[in-house]
Amino acid sequence: MKMISKRSAGAVALVASAALVLTACSGGESAETAPAEESSTGALKIATLLPQTGSLGFLMPPVQAGIAQALADINAAGGVLGEDVEIVAEANEGDGADITIVEKGADDVIASGASFVLGAMSSSRTLHVVEKITGEGLLMGSPSNTASGLSGISPNYFRTAPPDSVQGNALANQILADGKSSVAFMTFNDDYGLGLRDTIQEVLEAGGAEVVYGAKGEGNEFPVDQTSFSAEVTAAKASGADALVIVTFDQIKAIIPELVAQGVDLSTVYLVDGNTNGFEADFDPGTLTGAQGSIPGAQADEEFQAQLKEIYSAEFGGELVSFTYAPEAYDLVTIVALAATKAGATDSASIQAELAAVTGANGGEECNSFADCAALLEAGDEIAYVGKSGTGPLNADNDPSSASIGIYKYDETNNPVFQRAVEGAI
Repeated sequence: MKMISKRSAGAVALVASAALVLTACSGGESAETAPAEESSTGALKIATLLPQTGSLGFLMPPVQAGIAQALADINAAGGVLGEDVEIVAEANEGDGADITIVEKGADDVIASGASFVLGAMSSSRTLHVVEKITGEGLLMGSPSNTASGLSGISPNYFRTAPPDSVQGNALANQILADGKSSVAFMTFNDDYGLGLRDTIQEVLEAGGAEVVYGAKGEGNEFPVDQTSFSAEVTAAKASGADALVIVTFDQIKAIIPELVAQGVDLSTVYLVDGNTNGFEADFDPGTLTGAQGSIPGAQADEEFQAQLKEIYSAEFGGELVSFTYAPEAYDLVTIVALAATKAGATDSASIQAELAAVTGANGGEECNSFADCAALLEAGDEIAYVGKSGTGPLNADNDPSSASIGIYKYDETNNPVFQRAVEGAI
């Protein structure tokens, strides 16, 4: 699965010298930043480190569409410093227990000559390589990392997705609002899974609910590469829980049939951003009716959805059915391009120095597109880019200072339907 098609997305150039590989996230302490390189005014070069294979692959289409649309809009407006933005490498983060893929991907993006590395999508994969990449002085940003441990991990790392504390709080409060008092968890043993489970559990227990299976400290999380879940479903069902929270990625496709086989009422199931996907082609109609899930970020408006569908069809030859993390991916590219424009340079250090400023951390005039924001910058004005994801300015930890979480409910076609947004400060 390729990030950039043979057709140019708004005159995007793919430099053939970079090896095309596939990669995905794990843990570490704060990275030391390498000495900044000399400022550059050449073309802004981006490398991607995304899950082109594995259990997060279902999230690739909307992220591809978001990146392609941002590049098209930026380059149509004259690019950055008069040159088109280029994707110079596409690396695969992989998934599961095999970390050699993301390590190879990190090597490739470092060698690519890029100033900005977009990815990884999985928090645990990012945690595994963030020190290596940012330690080379490269800027790194993710549209989907939510692990709390990534907050402030490096001056050269930022994200447009809110940390798990916001999503966990929103989903837990939805469960409590639904009148659930006993909750079971099925969680994989991964930084993302454990962190989100722990947050949800904390809020549930503070609200008077009891976690009767899968609680923190019980040790019944399952490996990320597990494929059979009969024992876990049996145990969760036997716990008598009136709600089941499933914190996984694509493993959900093996879990749902087991839930059906054991007679679990799927309207009592709650999913998270890693698995709240459309399943129209995977299960019989009505299988997931009433199940709920949460996805960080604003719901893409109809005009933006139409743009994403059109560019995805044109560039990748398929139908876009999900928009998860498309706004966040769009905003990542746009923020980096605006920071380079403000800095008058395209090297990592110059861009990093202006990231928070262009998001409105210091105030400034609100603007909603690269073209409008760039015009203000050229006039010498301070700006506050208000992007597609609806997040607030970057804070001192390089997290969005505020964000919304969407609550979704599955319909008869097994597709999640947006219900409402919960706003949260970080």
